[in-house]
Amino acid sequence: MPVTRSKTHAGAAVVSALLLLGAVGACGKTETSASLVADARQFIAKGDSKAAVIQLKNALVKNPSDADARLTLGLLYLDTGDIPSAEKELRKAIELGAPKDKALPALANALMLQQQYQKVLDETAGAADADMLALRADANAGLGKADQATALYAQALAARPGHAAALIGSARQALARKDLPEANRLADEAVKSNPADASAWMFKGDLLRAQAKGSEALAAYDQVLKLKPNHRSAHLERAFVEIAAGKFDAAKADLDAARKITPNALMVSYAQALLDFTQGKHAAAKETLQKILRVAPEHMPSVLMAGAVEHALGSLPQAEQHLRKYLAAMPEHRYARKLMVSTLLKMGQTTEALAQLAPMLDSAKDDVQLLALAGEAHMQARDYAKATAYFEQASALAPDAAGLRTSLALGKLATGDDARAVSELEQSTRLDAKSPKAAVLLVMTELRLKRYDKALAAAKALEATQPADPMVHNLKGGVYLGMNDMVNARASFDKALSLKADYFPAAANLAQLAMREKKPELAKQQLLSFLEKDKKNVEAYYALTKLALAQGRKDEARQWLEKASSENPEAIGPARTLGAHYLSIGQKDKALTLARKFQVANPKNLDLLDLLGQAQLANGDLPGALDTYGKLVGAAPKSAMAHFRLATVHIQMKNLSATAEDLKKALALQPDFVDAQVAQAELAARAGKLDEALGIARQIQKQRPKEALGYQLEGNLSMSQGKVAQAVPAFEKAFALTPSSGTLIKLHSALRQSGKGKEADARLAKAAAEHPDDVALGLYVAENDLAGKRYKAAIAGLEAVLKLAPGNAAALNNLAWAYQQEKDPRALKTAEQAFALAGDSAAVADTLGWMLVEQGDAKRGLTLLQKAVALAPEAADIRFHLAAGLARTGDKAGARRELDRVLASKNFSQVEEARALAREL
Repeated sequence: MPVTRSKTHAGAAVVSALLLLGAVGACGKTETSASLVADARQFIAKGDSKAAVIQLKNALVKNPSDADARLTLGLLYLDTGDIPSAEKELRKAIELGAPKDKALPALANALMLQQQYQKVLDETAGAADADMLALRADANAGLGKADQATALYAQALAARPGHAAALIGSARQALARKDLPEANRLADEAVKSNPADASAWMFKGDLLRAQAKGSEALAAYDQVLKLKPNHRSAHLERAFVEIAAGKFDAAKADLDAARKITPNALMVSYAQALLDFTQGKHAAAKETLQKILRVAPEHMPSVLMAGAVEHALGSLPQAEQHLRKYLAAMPEHRYARKLMVSTLLKMGQTTEALAQLAPMLDSAKDDVQLLALAGEAHMQARDYAKATAYFEQASALAPDAAGLRTSLALGKLATGDDARAVSELEQSTRLDAKSPKAAVLLVMTELRLKRYDKALAAAKALEATQPADPMVHNLKGGVYLGMNDMVNARASFDKALSLKADYFPAAANLAQLAMREKKPELAKQQLLSFLEKDKKNVEAYYALTKLALAQGRKDEARQWLEKASSENPEAIGPARTLGAHYLSIGQKDKALTLARKFQVANPKNLDLLDLLGQAQLANGDLPGALDTYGKLVGAAPKSAMAHFRLATVHIQMKNLSATAEDLKKALALQPDFVDAQVAQAELAARAGKLDEALGIARQIQKQRPKEALGYQLEGNLSMSQGKVAQAVPAFEKAFALTPSSGTLIKLHSALRQSGKGKEADARLAKAAAEHPDDVALGLYVAENDLAGKRYKAAIAGLEAVLKLAPGNAAALNNLAWAYQQEKDPRALKTAEQAFALAGDSAAVADTLGWMLVEQGDAKRGLTLLQKAVALAPEAADIRFHLAAGLARTGDKAGARRELDRVLASKNFSQVEEARALAREL
C-alpha cells in the first residue's frame, strides 16, 4: 500500500542538525555571510523560523556559493513544510560540497514527502547506515514492494536496535496487513526507545486518533510539541481531535499556532473551514473553502466539505455539483453518497435519489442513517409501505432514536394507520421529552383526527416540559380553536406573544380568530400592531395580503406585497412573491422589470431565472422566455420543473413535438410530477387521443388515491369532449375526496348539462347553506341565479358575499348588473365601485359601459365598451353591447360591423336579440 509520510519524519533531529552544523564548505565564505548564518541559527534556537529564513536568504545574496547556508536553509524548509524549496536548496548544498551524511538523508526525506519513491532509491543506492536503510524501506513501501520494505526495516533495526523510523515503518506495514495490535506494539516501542524523537510521538498520536482514542492522541501530540513547539502538523492534528471533541476554543488556539508557522498552508485553511462548519458557521466555512478550491480545485476533502456546507446553507444545486465531482473520484465513499441522496431529496429529485441509494441498500442492514434516508426517499415517491418498512428497520436498530420513531409515525400516517402512528409518536415523546417535534406532531395528529380532548392533553403535557416556549402555547391555542373555545384560544395566543413579542404565528392566529368572529378590521389591526414591533416581518405582510385578497381588495393586496419587498430590498423571497403577484393580476410589465432587476443582481438564483421566464412569457416575449428557460435547464438539468417550464414556452410557440419531449423529460426525472402529467394529458386530448389522456388521469388517481386531482382531470377531459355522462361520476368522486367549492361548481355544471338541473341546484343550495362563509361558492350560486334571471335571489346572495368580502370586484360587478335588471337606483354607483377596483376587467368595463349607454351617457359608455371588447375580443355578449351602443348613437355602419362578428360566433346567448337589431339597421 502506498505510504504518505508525515513531514515529521524528515530525519531524527532536523532542528538539532541545524543547530549543530559547523562551518562546512567554508571555501569562498565571507565573514558577512557567516555572521548571517550564525544569526539564523540563533533564531532557529528561539523558534523564529521566519526570521531565520530571512537571514539565510540574506547570507546567500552575499555569497550564493555558501554550502553551509544552503544546507541550513534546506533543512529549515524541510522542518517548516516547504518541501519543494527544501529539495532545491539541499541539491545545491550537495553540489557545493556540503557533507553528504547530513545533506543526503534530508534530500531523501524531501523526496519521500513528495512521493518520489524511485528517486529516493536512485539517490541513496549503496547506502548502508540505519537511517538510509529505513528511508529506502519507506521508498519500497511507497512503491508497493512490501517484502523488500520489510527486509530493509529489519536490516535497519539490526544495525541500530530501537531505530525510530524503522519501527514506525514496520508499524505501517503491520497496519497494511490489518494487524492493529502489532502496529500499536511497534508504536509503543518507538516512543519508548526514542522518547526525544518527535516523529515517533507524532506517529503514535496519528495511530491513536485513527482508533478514535482522542484523549490519548492529544497526549501524544503534546509530547511532540514539548520537543518541537513549532511543529505545524502536531498543532493541526490536535485541532482535528479537538474539533471532533467539541473543544472549539482549544482547536482555534492550535490553528492560530499552526497559521503563525505556515500562514498559507492548505491544510491549515482546511482545518479552519472544518472548525467553522462544525460550529455551524457555514458562511465562513464556505468562504474559506472557495479560497482553497481556487488554488487547489482537486483537493477532494475540501470538495466534499464544500458539498456539505452548501447542503447546510440550502444551496442545493451547488451542493450537488461538488458532491458529483467528489463521487466521480471516490464512488464508494458512503458519507458523500448519503449526502448526495439527501441533497437530491431536498431538490425533489426522487427518482435519482432512489437510483443513488440502490447500490448501498444491500449493505444497509446496520446503517441507521442510510435506512432512514431510504425511508424518506420512498416517502417522497409515495411508496408508503416501503418507506414504513425502512423506518421500522432503522427504528429497530436504534429503538431510542426519537427522530426515527417520528419518521415512522409519518409513514404510518401516510398509509392511514393512525393508531400505530399515534403510538409511535407517544413513544417518541417519552424517549425525548426535551425535543418538541414528536409531541407537536402528536398534538397535530390528534387534532386532525378531531380527538380534541386527547390533543389538549398532549398539548398540556408538552407545556409542562416547555413552559416558556411560545410555540407550545400557540399550539395549545390551535387546539382550543378546534374546540371552538375562543376565550381559551385567545388566552393561549396572547400568552405566546407575551413570551415572545415577535412570535408571528400567534399574531396570525389572533387575526384568524378575528376573522372567525367576522371582524376583518380587527384581524387587520392585529397584524398591523405586530408590524409596529417588527416592520420587516415578511410573513405579516403576506398575511395582510391574504386578508386583503379575501375581501376582494386586490389593490391593497398588491400594496402590502410591495411594502414587504421595499422593507427588505435585498431579499429575494419577497421580490419573487411580488413578481408572481404582479403576474397574477396582469401587471406583467412590472413583473418583468422586477424580475430583470433581481435576476441581474443574483444571476445564479434559479427561482429568479424562473420568474424572469414567466414574466417574459406573460409579455409575449417567447424567444426571451425560450432563452431563459434554456438557461434554467442548463443550470439544473435534473430539475423536472425546469423541463416543464420549457414545455410551457414550446406549447405557446405551437411546437408540440418539443413540448411532448420536454414533458417526457420532466416525467422521467419525476414520474409523479402532477403539473407535467396534467399538461401531457391535455396535449394528448388536443391531439384527439382521449383514451391516452384518460389513462394519464387514472395514473394520477393510482399515485394519489386520496387526492381529488386525478378525478377532476378525468372530469375536465370528459367535459371537453362533450362526454358529460362520464364527467359526472369523476366529479362526484373528486368531491367525495375533497369537498371543495371548485369541485362542486364543476359537478353542478356537469349535472345540469346531463339533464339533472333540479338535482344540481338542490345540491348547490344545500352546500351554500352549509358553507355560508364560502365566497367562491356564494359567487357561483349568485351567477347561477343571474343565469336563471332570479335577480332578487342573486341580489341577496351577492350582498351576503360582500359582507364577507367588501372589496370583491366580481361580486360588485354582478350585483350592479342584478340591480340594473331590477331597476334599482344603486346599480350605477355599484358598477362604478367595481370599475374602481378592477378597471382592467372586460366584464366590469362592459357592465359599467352598457349601464352608461342605457342611462344616456353614450360617449363614456362607448369608450368603456370599446375597452371591454379590446380586453376580450372573443366575448360575443360584450361585442353585442358595443353594437347596440353604436346603433343608439347613430353609427349604423359600425353597429353592423360588430353584429356581423357577433352572429358569426358559435357561443352567443342573445342570437335573437342580435338578429332583431340587425333587421332594425
